Amino acid sequence: MRKSRETAVTEIVSSIALDQPEPTKKFDDSTATVAGSSTHANPLGVVLRIDGAHAKPAKLRFASGKCVIGSGASSDIVLSDRTVSRSHVQLELVPEGVAVRDLGSRNGTFYLGQRVQVMVLGVGARLVIGQSASLTIDADDEAIGALPPYAGADYRGMVGNSSAMRKLFSVLLRLEGSLVTVLLDGESGSGKERVARALHEGSRVSTGPFVAVNCGAIPRELVASELFGHRRGAFTGAVEGRRGAFEAANGGTLFLDELGELPLEVQPVLLRALETGEIRAVGDDEARRVNVRLVAATNRDIDQRVREGLFRDDLYYRLAVVRLRVPPLRERPEDIEPLARSFAAAEGIADLPRPVIDALRSQTFPGNARELRNAIQAYAALGTLPSRRPADLEARRALLAAAVDLKRPFLEQRDELVDEFAGVYLDALLASTNGNQTAAAQIAGLDRTYLGRLLAKLGRRP
Repeated sequence: MRKSRETAVTEIVSSIALDQPEPTKKFDDSTATVAGSSTHANPLGVVLRIDGAHAKPAKLRFASGKCVIGSGASSDIVLSDRTVSRSHVQLELVPEGVAVRDLGSRNGTFYLGQRVQVMVLGVGARLVIGQSASLTIDADDEAIGALPPYAGADYRGMVGNSSAMRKLFSVLLRLEGSLVTVLLDGESGSGKERVARALHEGSRVSTGPFVAVNCGAIPRELVASELFGHRRGAFTGAVEGRRGAFEAANGGTLFLDELGELPLEVQPVLLRALETGEIRAVGDDEARRVNVRLVAATNRDIDQRVREGLFRDDLYYRLAVVRLRVPPLRERPEDIEPLARSFAAAEGIADLPRPVIDALRSQTFPGNARELRNAIQAYAALGTLPSRRPADLEARRALLAAAVDLKRPFLEQRDELVDEFAGVYLDALLASTNGNQTAAAQIAGLDRTYLGRLLAKLGRRP
């Protein structure tokens, strides 16, 4: 998907990378300052791409500094467009992304249709310069992909000796200090939320809240309320007002898991929130400003959903500023032992016997690190690893195969099966806690309020 997007643009006009040994003489190595706070420049390189105007071929590299775009020969990027002033707009790498300053141009610099003088844009944003030239700010994926592997075997609580994980750790290290939006690809149980937490812990908003929302676990009609909040009486059942995830994450990081399940009608509202920093609760006429760093994750083929029209391409581009893949455990079997020992230590087990390690290494773990952690928790409780029963798995698959009706839509059947599973799961869950919803929410890893709504939706009364 990223490839096709780049070929659609007329020309990559400038590559701005960090930590280059010989910055061009136009720029210095001074520290960028934003809103009165001094900090290191944005750890990401960015690529500036122009569409709709001809640019003088240039590839500018600097450690930190400024880039001037205009029609004059002295500009760093020269546009042959009569509506572009000689020195039109200045860009500067800062920790939040790219600072934009209009240099008194005649025809203006525009963002989301509004003329701007000074503002900071996140990577992935798009500017209109003059009347016809547009400029897109992208992360320099090539520079990120060329980073050397991380030297250690652990990073902010994550463990991995494999080359795939050490490569991931190196990118996470490079992203420290940045507030850039990140999209995580990975199978269920591979550790995407742990990666998101590491991104939060390494960011400048690490002292703020970390709020995780599973988009696939929210009833479709409640997604907007869950994300943006609602006023009292906004819909049936809204007996009191409630703040949403964006407000809860204000000053910190919002992690949207299972992004591919986000309903199409909510996607433009999310895009607007990302672009403007403003949200509007359901049933409210007044917008509120929030400062949230967003990390998203998906275990589905998001590119395919874009092609099918189930996911907006403009929202995809805004979220996939940096796109990272979290490898499944089967691709890094050398990580099974260090992960198992780490999970065992968390359960108070000082060491795992070699036969246990060998038994774990012989397994495939289709549920990835989560399944491995569950196996260690079972070992801690019972003193033995849980048995793998292929016959039970085959029986379950046979039941699912019998339930498939190719004459009915996929989503309709999937939702029915999910509801049936949720009902059986909740019955067992509440039985195990004697109806204590707080304890049940802790066991299930669900928000207490969401568990209550789910119980009501499925007609369960503890």
